[in-house]
Amino acid sequence: MTLLSEPLRLRSGAVLPNRIAKAAMEELLAEPGQLPGDALATLYRRLAAGGAGLLITGHVMIDRRAVAQPGDVVLEEDTPLAPFRDWAAAGQSAGGQVWMQINHPGRVVPKDLARTTWAPSAVPIDVGGLSGMYPTPRAMTALEIDETVERFAVTARRAREAGFDGVEIHAAHGYLLSQFLSPLVNRRDDRWGGSLPNRARLLLDVVAAVRERAGAGFAVAVKLNTADFQRGGFDSDDARDVIKMLADVGADLVELSGGSIESLATAGFPADGRTLAREAYFLALAEQLLATSPLPLMLTGGIRRRAVAQQVIDSGVEVAGVATALAIDPALPGQWLAGRDARAEPPRTRLRNKTLAAAAVQALTSRRLARLGRGKSSRPPYSPAVALVLERLVRGRRRRGYLKWRRSA
Repeated sequence: MTLLSEPLRLRSGAVLPNRIAKAAMEELLAEPGQLPGDALATLYRRLAAGGAGLLITGHVMIDRRAVAQPGDVVLEEDTPLAPFRDWAAAGQSAGGQVWMQINHPGRVVPKDLARTTWAPSAVPIDVGGLSGMYPTPRAMTALEIDETVERFAVTARRAREAGFDGVEIHAAHGYLLSQFLSPLVNRRDDRWGGSLPNRARLLLDVVAAVRERAGAGFAVAVKLNTADFQRGGFDSDDARDVIKMLADVGADLVELSGGSIESLATAGFPADGRTLAREAYFLALAEQLLATSPLPLMLTGGIRRRAVAQQVIDSGVEVAGVATALAIDPALPGQWLAGRDARAEPPRTRLRNKTLAAAAVQALTSRRLARLGRGKSSRPPYSPAVALVLERLVRGRRRRGYLKWRRSA
């Protein structure tokens, strides 16, 4: 039986000290200029001290014109690297690895941040009464697709220059690469649409370019949905085939998750009506992929107890990814590795609207991370609903700063 404390060597040569990873959460802590600062460094020193063998950052944007939220960090060709070096050093301060998650949001950009968004096809986001928050995207041109591949490669190379041990390419949760994979969003009839190999072409080109540009000894992982949880969307059969394709272009590891802004599976509200487990949400689907996967798998979603993390590893998954639980108690990994059954109780809200409820829980998580970044306790003295109001106020200030920076950049 593989223990949580056992190291894992990846095909690139990277070695994870143990099988617990801090999965990506959207920290929303960018300083002016969309740079990491003291808050992110402090947060990652605390997370590193918690004992996880791998820390994966919240998504870093590859293009200043497209951010999912105004608090997101951006890393481009001309971005100063000193604050990123501080961030990487903080994440490595206890001997673990730190990988930068890199992302392009595609159509998931609120209209108060960009008048024009892009996607594989001009398919608007459907989130019921909140759909008006997002503009209808326009279909990307071939030149824009090629530019996007280059931007991913540049950001990965610069992450390595800054001292990060690897990158995780975000191809889940309804962001751009996930949009290309989805037959519901990708309605193209060219070389990037139609068949699964065509819909996966952009992701595969990105992974190949990142692997070539970042070089040997640098980890390249991919975050992929087990399913989109939308009828007619990307499903577990597609995921099985894409994982095989990723092995051929040099990926080290695939992190499995699920859902999107239109199907909030990670919040327990899949749009296809499927019932998910209360813990390790996607384990049943992951187990279907284990038998055929040529790559080690990491599973994230709802893990908050040592027994569940061990259950994930016992199933054959190589790494247990923990997210929200570490915002509640960043010391959990060390306690689990020591054999203690510490746990984190998930936040709850009485909001009835599913989208608002998920947003409120996410806001509370963001407030917890912000408190940790200020050296405080992670427990805010307010509810998820209050956290949502506070996060909107903070977002307004960040939005003004982001738009001013983008105009001047």
